[in-house]
Amino acid sequence: MSDDNNNINNSEHNFDPSYGYSLEQLLAVQAPKAPKDFDGFWQKRYQKALMLAPQPYVSLVNSNHADWLIFTVSYTSTDDVPIRGWLLLPKQGAVKRGFIIGHGYGGRDMPDFHLPFKNAALLFPCFRGLSLSAQTGMSADPYWHVRHNIDNVDHYILGGCVDDVWLGTSALLALFPHLSGHLGYLGISFAGGIGALALAWEQRIALGHFNVPTFGNHPLRLRLPSQGSANSVQQYYRNHKKQTLSVLRYYDAATAARRITIPIHCACAKFDPCVAPPGQFAIYNALPANKQLFVLDAGHYNYARQAQQQDELLAELDTFFAPLNPYANPNNPSH
Repeated sequence: MSDDNNNINNSEHNFDPSYGYSLEQLLAVQAPKAPKDFDGFWQKRYQKALMLAPQPYVSLVNSNHADWLIFTVSYTSTDDVPIRGWLLLPKQGAVKRGFIIGHGYGGRDMPDFHLPFKNAALLFPCFRGLSLSAQTGMSADPYWHVRHNIDNVDHYILGGCVDDVWLGTSALLALFPHLSGHLGYLGISFAGGIGALALAWEQRIALGHFNVPTFGNHPLRLRLPSQGSANSVQQYYRNHKKQTLSVLRYYDAATAARRITIPIHCACAKFDPCVAPPGQFAIYNALPANKQLFVLDAGHYNYARQAQQQDELLAELDTFFAPLNPYANPNNPSH
């Protein structure tokens, strides 16, 4: 992958979204030290989520798409929060694998139809408070959503969103029990960081992908000027430093990534005004093994090679997730 940033322009920002890091320096960023009870905190939360019955409800809304049957789906997450989203099922062929696919902080107004996965059930949940899962008492504006209960380690909204992934996994398996052992997760930006926190403990997902993941190395990212939700947290942090860090230590995606044991594919950007690249790479670097990296010229920014890189990335993901198909020919990963 070329180090040339191809017409990426720093002058649009009052800070440098590459932060002066070379690719070599990005690949050396480490995760912060975990709190002593980090594992216990998350294991207890995961076990509690596993005990809940998500009671998924599915309703067909569109059968006119060329490749997919489009359903709305709802299920119950922790604290009885209703999660809503979409489920895509293939018009042709059997369902042999499943995917939980998260969204960025812009939310989601439709499923992703461009993904290359055949013979798959695709679940697109909207995280609590956002898009179809809007909730009274939770702001759908990322500026405020990311601060919701940020002063309480047990009730910070990011933990609830991790729960939503776990209960989404339970919901997909309730609908398709035969997919046990054949599930994957994809998360971009917000859902990339949430995914790292979730997959550190989730035993039912076999493969994962994080695209420009956020929430990596909070002590570092709090010092790097950013746009979007990261800027909101930075503003709050200025007036509540000790309290904020004491909570965010438990919600660090790089710290969690050290505990992920399944193969993970990451797409990390060298230039990103919203999710600082050192935080993204801290997550990738912390993954212990069985990992793949796709280096993007930029994230959260339109650039010259964007369409080309997205096509290349989708091709890599098609191959990476091929093993989820129990009948895939290893010599023909395009299945």
